[in-house]
Amino acid sequence: MRSLLLACLMAAPAAAGTVSTLNVIAIEGGAPTAVATASGIFEAPNWTPNQDGFVINQDGRFFRVPMSGTARTPFDTGGLKGCWGEHGFSPDGKWFALSCPAAGEHGPDVHVIPANGGTAQRITRQPISFFHGWSPDGANIVFTSILGNHEDIYTVPVAGGAPQRLTREGLNDGGEYSADGRFIYFNSNRTGAMQIWRMRTDGSDAKQITNDGFDNWYPHLSPDGKWMAVLSYAKGEATSGHPMDKDVTLRLIALDDGRTRVLTHLTGGQGTFDSPCWSADSKRISFVSYEMEKQP
Repeated sequence: MRSLLLACLMAAPAAAGTVSTLNVIAIEGGAPTAVATASGIFEAPNWTPNQDGFVINQDGRFFRVPMSGTARTPFDTGGLKGCWGEHGFSPDGKWFALSCPAAGEHGPDVHVIPANGGTAQRITRQPISFFHGWSPDGANIVFTSILGNHEDIYTVPVAGGAPQRLTREGLNDGGEYSADGRFIYFNSNRTGAMQIWRMRTDGSDAKQITNDGFDNWYPHLSPDGKWMAVLSYAKGEATSGHPMDKDVTLRLIALDDGRTRVLTHLTGGQGTFDSPCWSADSKRISFVSYEMEKQP
């Protein structure tokens, strides 16, 4: 989504002629199931706490989409506007984190609102910052922030407190806690190609997890702690940003032994699954694919 210091001062506009499809795929195999399709760009489907639908972002606003794919409804963001795609519900289902500019700011910060909508509470005060994940106990949020030409991973207590910077080498993004809360997985280009890394929650003991012929983005960890889903580009195509409308692959990596398999190929990238994407039972993944609208 972001090329360092970016076009990131406003939410990405919908591209004329693009069709977006919200999909669900089972990890045991089979083709994706299309839930909803619409003209324009919508992004980053996040499962609702009761698993009966999704929240998506389009043109800086959020919408609920039921599992049936019927008419979507606006999601109350407490007056926040110009929001980005990175968002997610807290582990207890009571709160919703989102990335939006505060009043008077041009870049996004992390906010939380009640899960059913309502008044927003600002969590970070260092635009440009993007939510990426909750700790399993709901006490902390991991986010990406761009400060002084550096894109790094931070954590911050939801109850208040100073953010802690965890990375300092290369471009770092997509932080997400492991199911047991012991580690944060993220993507980094510190050794050249964009690969998946893992570190302890204080930033120590960083270890490279993937080292293959792809540029890998956005590790998403299954709730049962067994799997990691990643978005993979052709090597060299996404070392400093994750462009959209590319031929990409969703891959599944076993956390116990590193075995890897392909879930599906699609046209996507930015917006495909920028937010946590696993169903609560760890059996399904949501994502968005894109195509050009057919002309009459």
